[in-house]
Amino acid sequence: MNTSFLYAVLSLSALGASAAVILYFVAQKFKVIEDPRIDVVADLLPGANCGGCGFAGCRNMAEAIVKKENMDGFLCPPGGNETMKKIASDLGLEAKETEPMIAVLRCNGSLANAPQKVKYDGATTCAYVHMLFAGESGCPYGCIGLGDCVTSCLFDAINIDPVTNLPVISNEKCVACGACVKACPRTIIELRKKGKKDRRIFVSCINKEKGAVAKKNCSVACIGCGKCVKVCKFDAITMENNIAYIDFNKCTLCRKCVEECPTAAIHELNFPPRKPKSETADNNETAAETKSEN
Repeated sequence: MNTSFLYAVLSLSALGASAAVILYFVAQKFKVIEDPRIDVVADLLPGANCGGCGFAGCRNMAEAIVKKENMDGFLCPPGGNETMKKIASDLGLEAKETEPMIAVLRCNGSLANAPQKVKYDGATTCAYVHMLFAGESGCPYGCIGLGDCVTSCLFDAINIDPVTNLPVISNEKCVACGACVKACPRTIIELRKKGKKDRRIFVSCINKEKGAVAKKNCSVACIGCGKCVKVCKFDAITMENNIAYIDFNKCTLCRKCVEECPTAAIHELNFPPRKPKSETADNNETAAETKSEN
């Protein structure tokens, strides 16, 4: 056998062995040992990777929970309280109960309430139209109706009503992940507490223009009159930049503000029908007569 060939083989073998030894020690030096509990937590999460928890994905959230070793500040909107309790149970931790949230549309500028003044013909995304002009109704704060919120929703919880041209949010499917809130260029979608028996009261308008201007473009716009603020005994309503806002943490769902609003800008959802005023007055009179007889 040629000696030069033998030397070449031995040299390459020695070089390969040296490289293998170096790579072994480098691998040991930079080896990352992953906590097996991360896989356990990740398997308990729904795997939606919707970003509603504030992390890039379910596994990222699982890593954060395991590293922090407590459940404070963590919530998986699609999984809800039940999922968080299971995770806490497996990790030997305690999970605080959080009140369910839901996405709410704060605009009632339907085709009937805010008629079209112009016809738009162009790129069909809300983000694009928002940069171009006020919108077909002339309200610079109203819903554009091209469905950026619909395409952003991973749970099929939003659709555009063809009659009103407004998004409709499903009470059953919405998990409050917040994707639609981020997708809306006019921030007319807000996450609010679902409320007892799914009852909610909110101002369905975010138009900051003065009353006359806002009313010109939309018949049910908030005109900033302040009547709702005055009638609320719980300081749940504030007025800023010509628009009223109801704090869902303070609101007691008494509905007095709903009756007081002159433009019907305040909405009440899932409440029983109100009794006619004449019937209510008769009941009050009957009660007063009974009391006097006693």
